Amino acid sequence: MACFSSFVLLQLLIGAATVCIASARNATTEGAVVKSPRVSPATAVAEFVASHNAARREVGVPPLTWDAKLARFAKAYANQRRENCELVHSSGYTYGENIFWGQGRRWAIPDAVGKWVEEKQWYHHNTNSCSGPECTHYTQIVWRTTQRLGCAKIICNSGDTFIVCEYYPPGNYVGARPY
Repeated sequence: MACFSSFVLLQLLIGAATVCIASARNATTEGAVVKSPRVSPATAVAEFVASHNAARREVGVPPLTWDAKLARFAKAYANQRRENCELVHSSGYTYGENIFWGQGRRWAIPDAVGKWVEEKQWYHHNTNSCSGPECTHYTQIVWRTTQRLGCAKIICNSGDTFIVCEYYPPGNYVGARPY
């Protein structure tokens, strides 16, 4: 019985650890790659923009607009990750960037953006500090001077979901407040 219980516990821990991992660095539908018959490119763009702008509205910063150039960059980079779905940032640092990996195909665009926005609970505007494991995905989303975004969502060869959003101008400058 102890061996069975340990095995079940191990399986639960592995499952919990692989639910979602995200990482970040600091109005056309072009580039919004979606490999799902249920979500059109136009719907994907609308979901990316609406999910971001809802968080921005909460803190009183101007809305973001969709940028085809950023979306093309995001699409090209997402396609590079298709083979292994690895959470690695693009090179160049020209743009702000949030990346997301989710196990399986079930991750919708608002789910991924929502994971980034959940970091708000750890960000403290008064002290411009983060008391949790991560805040930079959230702060990039609400960075006051960021004006445009372009994103892409793909299903990797493994069947997992990879989402990347590019932001311009980038945010997350050390010592600066997002809003």
